[in-house]
Amino acid sequence: MRVVRTVSGQVEVDLTGKKSGRGAYLCKRTDCWEKALQKSSLGRALKTEISPEDRDELLRYGRAFGREFTTQSAPEAEGDAGS
Repeated sequence: MRVVRTVSGQVEVDLTGKKSGRGAYLCKRTDCWEKALQKSSLGRALKTEISPEDRDELLRYGRAFGREFTTQSAPEAEGDAGS
């Protein structure tokens, strides 16, 4: 899933994968989203500081998306990155 820092500086999920701006990709698992935001690796990849509001919104999205992905797909092999 692509996350983008837009030209205006906002950080948001890019559902189309085509928005202008600096992008980074996260896998579909909830823990990937949580780790990327806790360790600031997403902010480094996007070369920006993620605001608390954007961080909370991304966490909500990642958790909801992760639940949806987990319930709709078959279990993956252990160790699969799921990207």
